Amino acid sequence: MDFGSADSWGAAIYFWIIPLVLGDAIFPLVPSEMVVITGGALSADGRANIFLVLLLAAVASWIGDMVVFQLFRRRLSHSLDRWRWGRRVHRGIREAIARAGRTTTYGTIIGARFIPGGRLATSAAAGIASVSVRGFSLCAGLGAILWACWLGGLGYFTGSATRLPFWASSLIGVALGLLVGAAVGIIATRRRGNRSRVDEPPA
Repeated sequence: MDFGSADSWGAAIYFWIIPLVLGDAIFPLVPSEMVVITGGALSADGRANIFLVLLLAAVASWIGDMVVFQLFRRRLSHSLDRWRWGRRVHRGIREAIARAGRTTTYGTIIGARFIPGGRLATSAAAGIASVSVRGFSLCAGLGAILWACWLGGLGYFTGSATRLPFWASSLIGVALGLLVGAAVGIIATRRRGNRSRVDEPPA
């Protein structure tokens, strides 16, 4: 694969979206945002279908959130401790929850995915708090759609506005996304103490 060729990326972007967005549910360092933004930039260049990019990103995001949610809801997280890599993942999840706070509001389930590490922390915390499966599923689905539209639209906008090579438009989109995510994270941190809970009490 020629990484500098738009034709090569246009043919492969659909196969990159699903594993990277799924992996981001457990490993926040996986560059899922970059691949979705790149899909949007390629769509602006006529190398990909923006609707298919958004659909794949939203579905993969929802599935990843549900996997993490069910893992912690069913108290299966202890199985991670059987392996060294699992203990590292489990420790990272606990640290993400500690940073993001153990809020389980429906609004946070939808919006926390826009904050670095927030998607993992919120899904795990909602599972620990035994939020209803239906409520979490609906909120995670809505959040996944908004997240996919935001990132894919960001890539499409930068690609259309700059008319630069797709990789340059992708980098600009990633930079803008990081700035917005950082701003949202700062606002959420300052308002963390003032939040309403969901109907289900913690188990």
